[in-house]
Amino acid sequence: MSRTILVGDVHGCIDELQELLRACAHESDDQVILVGDLVAKGPNSAAVVQFARESGFLAVLGNHDDHVLVVRQTGALTPKRVHHAKVAATLSDADVAWLSALPLWLAPPTEAPLLVVHGGLLPDLPVSSQPKKYLMNLRSIRADGSPSTKLDGAPWASLWPGPQHVVFGHDALRGLQQHPRATGLDTGCVYGRELTALILPAKLLVSVPAARAYSQTDDG
Repeated sequence: MSRTILVGDVHGCIDELQELLRACAHESDDQVILVGDLVAKGPNSAAVVQFARESGFLAVLGNHDDHVLVVRQTGALTPKRVHHAKVAATLSDADVAWLSALPLWLAPPTEAPLLVVHGGLLPDLPVSSQPKKYLMNLRSIRADGSPSTKLDGAPWASLWPGPQHVVFGHDALRGLQQHPRATGLDTGCVYGRELTALILPAKLLVSVPAARAYSQTDDG
């Protein structure tokens, strides 16, 4: 039976990605899905995108992927996005086209109903009606029920009612999250912690350590 290997935020950490796949005993018939933020902050974003593209991996669009695309496609640049511009300049046209085609969410065929998103899902909306801002950036639901992109309230994933199990990234500040109907895989590899995968249907978590810290702050 083929497996699905879901991988947390890579952020240009190509060596750790390849080491993680070896640790998962990755084979050609496995379905590999990256939960977004393939690029930025880490050592070699272009290598990650090229490797994912040429390997036939699936992925959802992360907020840093989106920032890089905006800079590459429009030239719009702010002081906060200088790093994204440097990453954008390293990507081939084929890489940009592949990143541009990434969806905001995926519902891959798996044994149990599954959704993959980078940031989060508002618990009272169908996935097709979710705003792009929160699909890429949601972290919390405040006590009054309003969404937040900060650590300002309960983790949105703790309130997700299902029925699909959601696998997501983005929230390195909280790290690995294991809720009844959602699993968060951003374990802060680019900050010197770990890169983590979830293997389905076995529900097995596999992590490898970062070679070093490549970035110091999680600025969203």
